[in-house]
Amino acid sequence: METINNSTSSQTQLPIVFQSKQVLKEKIGFVLGTTEWLTVTQEMINDFAKATFDNQWIHIDVEKAKTNLPNGKTIAHGYLTMSLASQFLYQLINIENLISFVNYGINKARFINPVMSGSDIRMHATIANVEEQANGGIKLFFNCTIEIKDQEKPAFVAEIISLIF
Repeated sequence: METINNSTSSQTQLPIVFQSKQVLKEKIGFVLGTTEWLTVTQEMINDFAKATFDNQWIHIDVEKAKTNLPNGKTIAHGYLTMSLASQFLYQLINIENLISFVNYGINKARFINPVMSGSDIRMHATIANVEEQANGGIKLFFNCTIEIKDQEKPAFVAEIISLIF
């Protein structure tokens, strides 16, 4: 793991470790890197459908998908793809000496290309902005792109916002 302090450093291993939240103020535009590939399985899709009660056939009916969908595969929920951004961020960044690192919101979210069952996806992220909060926390903005292996268009792009204390 690479540790980032107040000096400039080149990226070598993930996650990138920042010694404190204060260091982030100087890292706007810093490329965190790209995660490992993750295979989106039918089991993941089914579990997400059960958890969210979104049982639309395009997600869970494998037999119907074989004859009625492009490439004959079910399609993962867009919100499943989006929800994986959190675990991808943990692969990319570790900020030491924090009390908490929580989701705050998402700006400019777009589902550009469907993720089919069995697809491999990964995320690329950059620190887009850092805003100090009156309570001592920091709002941390990430430009994130989730790509699909062997696809030109990404699955998902968004500005993801975390609140850290």
